[in-house]
Amino acid sequence: MIFDQREQLDRDGFVIIENAIDDDTVAILRAAIDGASESGAIKRRGSAYAMRNLIEAVPAVRGLADSQPVRNILAKFMDRHPFVVRAILFDKIPDANWYVGWHQDRAIAVAERCDVAGFGPWSVKAGVPHVEPPLPVLESMVTVRVHLDDCDQTNGPLRVLAGSHRRGCLEAEQIKAMVKAGREDVCTVPVGGAVVMRPLILHASSPSERPSRRRVLHLEFADQPLPSPLQWRANR
Repeated sequence: MIFDQREQLDRDGFVIIENAIDDDTVAILRAAIDGASESGAIKRRGSAYAMRNLIEAVPAVRGLADSQPVRNILAKFMDRHPFVVRAILFDKIPDANWYVGWHQDRAIAVAERCDVAGFGPWSVKAGVPHVEPPLPVLESMVTVRVHLDDCDQTNGPLRVLAGSHRRGCLEAEQIKAMVKAGREDVCTVPVGGAVVMRPLILHASSPSERPSRRRVLHLEFADQPLPSPLQWRANR
């Protein structure tokens, strides 16, 4: 099974794992997020629908990233010792039931801006410097999206184009052509389940047909340091 799932991730760019964490852990994480300061929250009409810098804002999220269940998942897909480098909360609520277009996750969060050959362009998100690294960095990373609520066809599930991660960093016209020609997979995931994916897989999501809580913890992992003087923000 371990080999089959690694083969699937390499081939398709995503794997769905049910029962990634237990009900008690789900409850702990929900409470920790609801009790967190909203200083880093992204809001619409006064309601928070996303939160960046989640490692700093919610210590329980780092606990999840370092937990044995998540370590067991990562061991299937990464040979070195992985460490979390970014965490984001995504939710879909009636006041922020948004559409996410087709894209790749190509920016990483770093401790501070240091100009290094091959890294760029730069941006700032929620006060944190982000940069697009060279392709090998992105290809070595794994994202684990842990679901704190059931996600079915009606509440804005993740949609992916299998195998698109193997095409490298794509330009807008390439993305448009691949979406037009490809067949999407819809990632329906039960509470406590997870989607393991490569950052470069093309993915999107639609607005929820029945807006309700759809809390997802988006955890990004790497297994190698960045070239000095650059540092991963969450692993300083």
